[in-house]
Amino acid sequence: MKQALIFGDSYSTFENFIPEGYATYYAPMWGGTDLSRVEETWWYSLMAENKLELVRNDSWSGSTVCYTAYEGVDCSETSSFIYRLETLKHQGFFEEHEIDTVFVFGATNDSWNETAQNGELMLSGWEKKDLYFILPAIGYFFAKLREILPKAKIYCIVNTDLDAAVTEGLSRAARAYGAKPIMLHDIDKTNNHPTVKGMAQIKEQVQSSMRGLWGDVPFWGRVYTE
Repeated sequence: MKQALIFGDSYSTFENFIPEGYATYYAPMWGGTDLSRVEETWWYSLMAENKLELVRNDSWSGSTVCYTAYEGVDCSETSSFIYRLETLKHQGFFEEHEIDTVFVFGATNDSWNETAQNGELMLSGWEKKDLYFILPAIGYFFAKLREILPKAKIYCIVNTDLDAAVTEGLSRAARAYGAKPIMLHDIDKTNNHPTVKGMAQIKEQVQSSMRGLWGDVPFWGRVYTE
């Protein structure tokens, strides 16, 4: 069975299925949407139907890829996708687990965050100050993820209704580092979060893309330069 890892935000959370101390959105008896069981999440059913063992669901509700959280809070050493990835590396997680499949489902909060600026997409040459901007941070995250997992299959799930520059940046950065962007469409939501129906739609679209052709990304791990 292949071993999978998720990096996500609220869309991929469920109470007691994420690391201790992480903020969650979905939970039993929570009225934010009609979803109340973990089996109704996009990732739970995807893992079950595709013989994937979910080693870790590293999802934190409200988290950004970049170092700028809501209200301008510095999350460079707390909830940011980058910090969480680098923390796992430093803790030896990738030496203990042979991760071969990664799902990245983020940048929604970056797009919603009025205190974070887009900046310009960067695919190399970052300094720490660049990672407080959304697009440079996205490029850095995929570069670091590919560096850590050179042979893994990486899927970048791109939410609907994001800022156009963020959508484009996610797709370009993913492809640049041999990850496959999955562009979601027509997802049913309540309070800007997927309902049970929406979760099923996400699962179906991700699963369909996993089984489809790669188009201009001919093999895993290919890195494009610009």
